[in-house]
Amino acid sequence: MIFIAGVPAMMMFIWPSGWGWTPSQPEYEQMIMGIYATLGVFLILAAKDPLANKSLIWFTVWSSIVHGGIMLVQALADKTDHANLLGDVPALFLVAAVLWYLMPKKSDI
Repeated sequence: MIFIAGVPAMMMFIWPSGWGWTPSQPEYEQMIMGIYATLGVFLILAAKDPLANKSLIWFTVWSSIVHGGIMLVQALADKTDHANLLGDVPALFLVAAVLWYLMPKKSDI
């Protein structure tokens, strides 16, 4: 639900400076919201049987780490994007950590 509703809400209404980039790039933001909303729908479906859908979940974990890492470097390098250091950068790492933690181990079943 974070990807479906949370990302668009944060980017458009709640805290645009912590979730967007300067200068504003509406086309990029629409693309990101569309990709994450789609991923969110598929993650909800995958949650019904995580081990059968582990490649999608692990893709989300690792792509969030990579995406957050790249954004971290970019936000550190560009002072106009420092707000992202408190916005979407930690959010991506948090999503990765939560999914990693919640991913069932084979011995848990």
